[in-house]
Amino acid sequence: MADNGSVVLAGCGNMGFAMLQGWLASEALKTQDAFVVEPNEGLRDRAAGLGVTAVADATELPDDLVPAMIVLAVKPQVMDAVLPAYAGLVERGAAIVSVAAGIRIDRFEKAFGDKTAVIRVMPNTPAAVGAGMMVLCANAATSAGQLDFARTLMSASGETAAIQDEALMDAVTAVSGSGPAYLFHMIEALTDAAKKAGLPDDLAATLASQTIYGAAVYWKKSGVEPGTLREQVTSPNGTTAAALAVLMEGDRLTQLMTEAVEAARKRSIELAG
Repeated sequence: MADNGSVVLAGCGNMGFAMLQGWLASEALKTQDAFVVEPNEGLRDRAAGLGVTAVADATELPDDLVPAMIVLAVKPQVMDAVLPAYAGLVERGAAIVSVAAGIRIDRFEKAFGDKTAVIRVMPNTPAAVGAGMMVLCANAATSAGQLDFARTLMSASGETAAIQDEALMDAVTAVSGSGPAYLFHMIEALTDAAKKAGLPDDLAATLASQTIYGAAVYWKKSGVEPGTLREQVTSPNGTTAAALAVLMEGDRLTQLMTEAVEAARKRSIELAG
């Protein structure tokens, strides 16, 4: 039977390392319970610098190790080559948690058997600074305790949510997985508009980025619906009203975002298939 507290992290690149830092900082995991497998020496040394056990290959893990979970944070294209090394740990009761984009649960069930607990996670890049959105989907073999432990780990990187229908992961990918890029482009677009309005480049970039960041934080902390906040900022016949008349005419921005999300959702289905 697996130990409740230990975790093997396979892959310690940017996402893996950010998760590891979060686990340790939040005390969701103790250093003695964290084991990292990372073939890249520089990345391995970086992980070891946090006080955890870091090895180059799964065969170097302690012989008596029975982890609660194996968190797979490797690139999707190398996943099939990586999985066989963890078959022994899975046979001893370890659950599989994957943060690899586009790899469906049945891929792991085929590799380890359908009695294996598998939890698929869709993270996004703000997880690197503890502000991510981590959506989990577990198979029928996963216990409530295993899902809770996975959510505890993932909550160190941001907000978490769980869904039962894996088909919804394509929509999750389109909204929160790809979503940060939409906001980055919004910053680019607002910066360009600020420059065209006559502002110096540096000031234009600062105003655009801080305004979007500040608005998001303000909304999050206020607990008020975004539509209500928009109305509070908009004085009748004022400057904000003039701008919103452009953005909201014919629901043009809502329609554009709907089309963007649908395009991403369809591409997610194509890539997985």
